[in-house]
Amino acid sequence: MKEILSTKNAMIKELKKLHKKKYREEKQQYIIEGFHLIEEAEKANAQIDWVLFNQRGRTEWSDWLDEQPQERLIQVSYEVLESLSELPTPQGMIAIIRMPELENTIQFSGGWLLLDNVQDPGNVGTMIRTADAAGLSGVILGEGCSDIYNTKVLRAMQGSNYHLPVIFKPLDNIIDMFKKLKIPIYGTELNPEAIIYQKIPRTKNYALIMGNEGQGISPRFLEETDQNIYIPIKGAAESLNVAIAAGILMYHFESDN
Repeated sequence: MKEILSTKNAMIKELKKLHKKKYREEKQQYIIEGFHLIEEAEKANAQIDWVLFNQRGRTEWSDWLDEQPQERLIQVSYEVLESLSELPTPQGMIAIIRMPELENTIQFSGGWLLLDNVQDPGNVGTMIRTADAAGLSGVILGEGCSDIYNTKVLRAMQGSNYHLPVIFKPLDNIIDMFKKLKIPIYGTELNPEAIIYQKIPRTKNYALIMGNEGQGISPRFLEETDQNIYIPIKGAAESLNVAIAAGILMYHFESDN
C-alpha cells in the first residue's frame, strides 16, 4: 500500500486535474468522494483504479479497506485529501473511477427523461436521481447539459448513475425515434396550447423533455412534441425549479405504472 503525505506529489497533481472535464475525457477517469458513493460504485462493478484515504477514513471504514486489494489503496495526509476534495469538509475517502463505455443502446419502453441544455450540475444530478427513484427506464442528455462526471453532479446523483442508463445523444435523433414508434413525447411550456399535466393520460411508454433553467426547452423541440404541458403556479413564485418540476411530472406519469 502506498503512502503520500505531500500535496506536491506528482501523482496528486495529476489527479487534481480530474476536476476538469477535458482532463477527465483524456484520462477516462473521474473522482468520487465519500464512502457511500464508493460503495455504490463497487456494487455496480465500476472499475476502481485508486482509493485514497486519510486517518479519518481508516478509522471509520477500516473493515472495508482491509478487504480491498492493497495495490489500489493509498493512505494520504489530511492536507492531501483536502487538496483533492471539493467538499467544505472532506469525508475521509475518495476514489478514482474508470469511465465505463458509453451506453448507446436504448430500449424504447417505459418512461424516458430527456434533458435539453440543462446546465446546472445540481439540477442534472437531482433529476437523474429522481428518475431512478420514480422508476423511469433511463435519462438522455442532449447538447449543452452538464457533464455527469462533474463532482457536483455525482454528489447530487448519489449513485443513481449506476442504477439506470444515462445516455448522451443529440435530442433531434432521439425524438425522431420516439415519434416513429408512436411513443408520446411531452414538453413543458407555459403557452395557450399547453394543458395542465393532470389531464395527460398515463401511458406505459413516454418521453418527457425538460429544458434549460432560464430559457426552457428549445423551440424546435417544442414543435416536435405530441403535447406541451404545464404545472399550475398557485402562489406568487414566477416558476418552479426545473428539477422540482421534473420530479412532479415523473411521479405523475409513473404513479400507475
